[in-house]
Amino acid sequence: MAAMVRERAISPVELVEAHLKQIENRNPSLNAFVTVLADEALREAREHEAALMRGAPSGLLHGVPVTIKDSFDVAGYPTAVGSRLRTGRRASHDASAVRRLRAEGAVILGKTNTPELLACYETDNYLTGRTNHPLDAERTPGGSSGGEAAAIAACCSAGGIGSDGGGSIRIPAHFCGIAGLKPTPGRISTTGHFPSLGYPGGLTGVAGPMARRVEDLRLLFSAMAGFDASDPFSSPVPLRVADTRGARIGVWEQFYDVPVVPEVRAAVKKAAGILAGLGFELDSFAPQGLERAPNIWAFLFSDWPSAAIRQLTQGRESDLHWTLAENLSRAEPTGQQVLQNLAARDHMRASLLRQMENTPVLLMPVCGILAFRHRERKWMIEGREIGMFRAMMPALIANVLGLPAVTVPMSTSDTGLPCGVQLLGRPYEDERLLEFAVLLDNGSSDA
Repeated sequence: MAAMVRERAISPVELVEAHLKQIENRNPSLNAFVTVLADEALREAREHEAALMRGAPSGLLHGVPVTIKDSFDVAGYPTAVGSRLRTGRRASHDASAVRRLRAEGAVILGKTNTPELLACYETDNYLTGRTNHPLDAERTPGGSSGGEAAAIAACCSAGGIGSDGGGSIRIPAHFCGIAGLKPTPGRISTTGHFPSLGYPGGLTGVAGPMARRVEDLRLLFSAMAGFDASDPFSSPVPLRVADTRGARIGVWEQFYDVPVVPEVRAAVKKAAGILAGLGFELDSFAPQGLERAPNIWAFLFSDWPSAAIRQLTQGRESDLHWTLAENLSRAEPTGQQVLQNLAARDHMRASLLRQMENTPVLLMPVCGILAFRHRERKWMIEGREIGMFRAMMPALIANVLGLPAVTVPMSTSDTGLPCGVQLLGRPYEDERLLEFAVLLDNGSSDA
């Protein structure tokens, strides 16, 4: 779309009008949007069109319509994150990532739905209700970036920005058949995100792009990446040219003994075949010492912030949606427990990176299941009953250890549900990871 705008094959106004028409057609059944900024988007598109006519320099995304997960501030609008506790609050400034998108010429179409306070893998709340999967209204698009994934998959948006603290970009991307990048912490600023992704949230949570193709992730990443002094995790790492030559790829079929559904196993096998066909050498990968990594993630993501969440919700428990209420029962940890878990996390991270010295990219499942039915929480896989936490374990490794990971669309099940795979990389090698993902995505499309 950006290339077509630069070549005058289509105008920004035509692009925005086409997307607004698609939103009008699809959103009533999806409920992916918190708000649609139709008038503002058309005004911005006219301004971008006029700039092109004047011969003004164009940005990477000049005239491209995008959406924003409703956990990022957009000036003048609420950042409700699906919670009655946030009603009446309006942002005075754009979040840093939103500001960078605008600076590159993107047009903001609207904000997309989330579970309350981003605390669930199912997008539902009391303010704007339940978001449905684009292919099956009885299923969820995932969470917490579920509205964003549904909007992009349904072609209501060219792409956009989500956040990922426990698979919240990659799992909805896998469920909906699109691509999503969880970058290394610090590559994309999270300033202007709620809940805050300073400490401790920024130990597991990041901002990242979502789009239908990995090539578009690469473009969005280039637009948003950069140092931001207001983000305590931000790192002054410049964009780099990636090189995939000579790299070996490790294939991690499942997280230890936690089973995955046959469709997920087949998708990983298909991806391995594509990469081998491209000339890459693949090794079976079975890391040692990560068995407790998901438990440490749960501590950092849920236990440690639990006191702050209870303080925020105290006296208003009746306002809370069930997706949040089911996560409020955790005990407040001691300082000693915090230090012990942080030390264990650092030890695991160093151990995995040593094991990845010869295989800098790992191919693995995103999670163990496909898009599930609303309120479904248990599944029978290979004769065993698996709950939500265990089903999502493959996604949690990147969060707890601060590694980049990307979901690549791969296949479709016999029932028509999309299935993706995950590539996991080493810290600050996001560009290299995206190059592998582009090759895999293109190979999947050709297969």
